[in-house]
Parts: sequence; structure tokens; C-alpha cells
Amino acid sequence: MTTLSQDYFERLYDAADDPWSFATSPYEREKYDRSLAVLSPRYERALEIGCSIGVFTERLARRCGELVAIDISNRAVRHARMRCAHQTHVRIVRATFPHQSPPSMFDLITCCEVGYYWSDADLSLARNRIAASLAPEGELLLVHFLPHVDDYVREGDEVHAAFVSDKRFRQVEHFRAERYRLDLLSRA
Repeated sequence: MTTLSQDYFERLYDAADDPWSFATSPYEREKYDRSLAVLSPRYERALEIGCSIGVFTERLARRCGELVAIDISNRAVRHARMRCAHQTHVRIVRATFPHQSPPSMFDLITCCEVGYYWSDADLSLARNRIAASLAPEGELLLVHFLPHVDDYVREGDEVHAAFVSDKRFRQVEHFRAERYRLDLLSRA
């Protein structure tokens, strides 16, 4: 299968401003709380891949000196910019990762709920881009939904397995809930 296109996501955001209920779902809130609990209290430079409407971005930004958040959808980026407008150290950019990636080093990269949209080639490219952009001893947070979704290219466990088995990363934390998996990796 090929990577899901920008049009796929624009259609979702055209139908609903918050298609996954990030702002209102207790499931999402618990997942964000768990994610923040495994992270360090402070990062100088962070990259969030797939920021959507910026709900997690707004919370993550409190721990970052600088946060670059990217998303494939123009509409999602507009919403995220509005939500995070009061946080001047946050830059939200429309980009198609892994083909478009900020040319910087980061001590935290989050790749949450996006890896299962990528083709095999794009998943491989994403691992390479993330490894190249992660500062020595930097951290990579992976969080993905586990149940099968017909539209997705792969399942969440496959995404995590691809990173966990990559010798450039070392697993620091692992948590598995009924509907999602969380892994915190560091640069090996």
C-alpha cells in the first residue's frame, strides 16, 4: 500500500474540526497524560510529527525551550496555530513527513499516531530522518493505536517493531494499554 495522501486528511478535517476527538476524549486525555509521564521535565528543542489540531502540542510545549510541530493537513495546522498562539516558542508548520523535515537536531522527537499511515519505503525513510535528527542521547516517543483500521497501511505494533528493532535506538520505556502502545526510545 502507498502512504495515505494529504487529500485523505484534508477530507477528514473538512468533515470535522477534530476528527479523532483529541480535545474532548477521555481516552486521548489519558494517553497524553501517560505520554507526558514518561518524558523528561525539560527539552531544549523538540519536534512533534503529526500535531493535528495541537491538543498535545499545547501541553508538550510547557516542557520545551523550542517546539516545532508539523502536520500534513493545512486545516489541522490552522487550528493548531490558533490553539498554541499564546506559546511564542512553538512553531507549527505544514509539512509531509518524512519527505519534508526540519533540518535541525532535536533532543525529543514525538512520532505519535502517524506511523501506520506510511508505506514501507516511507516508514524506512522516517526512521532514517528521525535517527539523523535526534541529538546524541535524545529521546523518541512513539504512541500508536493498536486495533486494526481498514484505511491504515499497517498496524501500530508494526510501527513500533520497526523502530525497536533498529540498532540506532534503545528502548527506555514500554507501556501497552488495551487500545494503544507507548514506547520511549533513546539514541543508541
